[in-house]
Amino acid sequence: MRNITLLVLTFIFAAFFSGCQKQVATLDTQKMQHEREDIRIFSVDNSDGKITTQSIEAAFINNGFTITGNNNMNLAFEKRFGGGKDYQVYRLMFVYNPKIMAKILKNYPEFGLLAPLSTSVYSKDGKIFYISSLSLVGISRITGVPQNNPDLLELYGALTKSLKEAFVGGKFEKLSYEVIKPDGEIITRFAFVLKNESDDIDEAKSAYQETLEGEVESVGFTIAGFTNVLDDLSENGVDDYEFYDAYSICNLDVIYPVHKKHPEVGAFAPCMMYMYKKKDDKFTRMGYPSVYNWVMSTNIYDDESLDPLIDAQNLLEATIDATIE
Repeated sequence: MRNITLLVLTFIFAAFFSGCQKQVATLDTQKMQHEREDIRIFSVDNSDGKITTQSIEAAFINNGFTITGNNNMNLAFEKRFGGGKDYQVYRLMFVYNPKIMAKILKNYPEFGLLAPLSTSVYSKDGKIFYISSLSLVGISRITGVPQNNPDLLELYGALTKSLKEAFVGGKFEKLSYEVIKPDGEIITRFAFVLKNESDDIDEAKSAYQETLEGEVESVGFTIAGFTNVLDDLSENGVDDYEFYDAYSICNLDVIYPVHKKHPEVGAFAPCMMYMYKKKDDKFTRMGYPSVYNWVMSTNIYDDESLDPLIDAQNLLEATIDATIE
């Protein structure tokens, strides 16, 4: 069974048509403050080596999360690109709280883009450790869930408590990212009717997903994780969906150059994509965040980081378009 992982970003912009169409949303920068911290970074001195992969995981588990992935990216980078390490430690860890997530997904379907939540754990010198995650502002902006939503606050509180228990004695770093107006769309959504859905919806979905996975992998992306979110929804009393699946899509050619200067982007990586159909909706819906979220939230200016991001965005969008035409 494939590992559970999942990440994608959004502003709600719904327009329902007949047939098959792609939906996109763009950023209204006029309403934003000059500075906005979508990401937060928590740091601690680990010179004594007491903080380990296992101790970090335990802190999250103690607060109701499951660890759906904790990947040593240095190993993946070395195998793919060779050469030395840019960081002594660089891991992408994904944390998932099915009970709280299910409550939010009942009213906010696109919250699946952050189920699980992504973090990056990194250290340049092996002494000072950092962990990046999305802020409450960032989670709310991405998913459209209001910042005062009680379920979101419960989830965010558990996340914050986990960070502090994982890095005892640590502190949140002062950040001052400026809002950058992106050159492209913030999120890409797709709405389409599955072929032969009326005969057997599960079989139709499986047939499409087989095509989707094959096409995505053929152009250099990796399906790093998958979960049947419907199981968690059903177990927590949410019965609004025909199906709800989530993908984690990775491209090492993207994350490798970006992490060198912007290690905190692990709060967005890998790319998460949802695929669901509600019982009262004839459309199957898919969505994933564009890389412009990375750009505007972490002030990515340099061509070495930016170029592969834009190339990957265009390639993934075109590939998915081709599967639903």
